[in-house]
Amino acid sequence: MIDSHTHLDSCEPPNEELVAEARASGVRRMLTVGMDGQSCTSALAAADRFPEVFAAIGRHPNLASGFDDIVLDELARLAGHERCVAIGETGLDHYRDHAPRADQRRAFEAQIELAREVGKPLVIHTRAAEEETIRLLRERADGLRVILHCFSMPDRLEECLEQPLWWISFAGNVTYPGAAELARAAERVPAERLLVETDAPYLTPQAARGERNRPALVAHTASFLAERRGVSYEQLESELERTAADLLGW
Repeated sequence: MIDSHTHLDSCEPPNEELVAEARASGVRRMLTVGMDGQSCTSALAAADRFPEVFAAIGRHPNLASGFDDIVLDELARLAGHERCVAIGETGLDHYRDHAPRADQRRAFEAQIELAREVGKPLVIHTRAAEEETIRLLRERADGLRVILHCFSMPDRLEECLEQPLWWISFAGNVTYPGAAELARAAERVPAERLLVETDAPYLTPQAARGERNRPALVAHTASFLAERRGVSYEQLESELERTAADLLGW
């Protein structure tokens, strides 16, 4: 199994225990995602230490305040690391507005170009900004591989699938009783465009609600997806591993 999006540096317990538990649960690959300079450095350190772990390097929209060329240069330097396989997470978040929208957009556009320069997939965060996010991706990310992390736009699924280089990643919230539309969307994504993630320590799947999320719990979300899609866990596992390997090159 794979976890296409986690934040090891924000999880408990220490990385050694998180990775060992994930390994014991059958998680063979995980992508730990940087959100600022410190977490990007931590992600690369974890990727250097554990063969199951790879890193994404980016600046989260909620942490984009003051984004400038100095920040971009740091991202570009870190993105050259051999264990960095993606750029992001980046995008737009108009739900919390922790960073000025102009800074979010500047960071987003710069990371689109960075992904193009280094030839790596782009990991997208969008919340309460779907229209602008999709428009900017269409305008500026043509030809790039795009991962729609923690997919939460079931009403926009068909137009996302019309983009041949956009992948759809589902997190633990797809398992929640109130997420019926999202679960129905998960049934319709082609296997070669489907990913599963934890977004740990957030969005713990329903089967483990009350616990802080961690990579090992991706198996609960994968089991839910397999049931909804009418396939065995083993078949879905094989499909997800193949899709992630083709996309991320790990």
